[in-house]
Amino acid sequence: MDFAWILAYYTHIPVNDCILSVSCLSSRKPYPKQMRFPYYDNLSAAKKKIYRRSDAIGSIPVKSPGRVHPVTRKLKKALEDSRSRDVAKHASEICRLVCESLNTEALVVRIKSRRPSSSVEELQGLYERTGGKRAVLTVWMKTAAKGQVVAFKSFMRTVLHELCHHIDYTYFGLDDSLHTEGFFKREASLFRQIVPQELQKKGPRKKKASRKKSRTRKTKEP
Repeated sequence: MDFAWILAYYTHIPVNDCILSVSCLSSRKPYPKQMRFPYYDNLSAAKKKIYRRSDAIGSIPVKSPGRVHPVTRKLKKALEDSRSRDVAKHASEICRLVCESLNTEALVVRIKSRRPSSSVEELQGLYERTGGKRAVLTVWMKTAAKGQVVAFKSFMRTVLHELCHHIDYTYFGLDDSLHTEGFFKREASLFRQIVPQELQKKGPRKKKASRKKSRTRKTKEP
């Protein structure tokens, strides 16, 4: 998993524990030569402590992940058929099973149609956490520019990315959910467990037509 690509792919800004917009056993030991993203130097001492703790956790211990695989396959088929209600149903079930496995609180999952966008970026996923209410995970299933259904693996990565923010709070007990190398390792860990092997494989490479490259989203961190 290319963490630099993932970081560029998601342009979310972690905020406080009132609302977060970001849209195997966990290791408590730091990884050797752990990379810290440039924004680390601008964090307060308290945030740096959270960052280092997040960086030291490299996986999420989902119990019996195979029981999620049938639901993941159903989600892929529903997404390819543009059946939004079924996509929402299966995405919600995947998140429920993961949270149940971790014995942590569930969250509300909402799947919406076309991604909201600005002149420079489009929002792919959103995680909202407000005191006293159940956390809400929102993911959009169509691109902003052409209204095309998002590719399965990209959609799943977005769902699991937002779910990782939820797990940071409710399972690992972090006071904030920051984008660290450890965070993206946890996301990759979850993807490998939740998505069946045959759906993780890359398909045959298609020849790209000559056209202007799409704009890459800029990464913002506190």
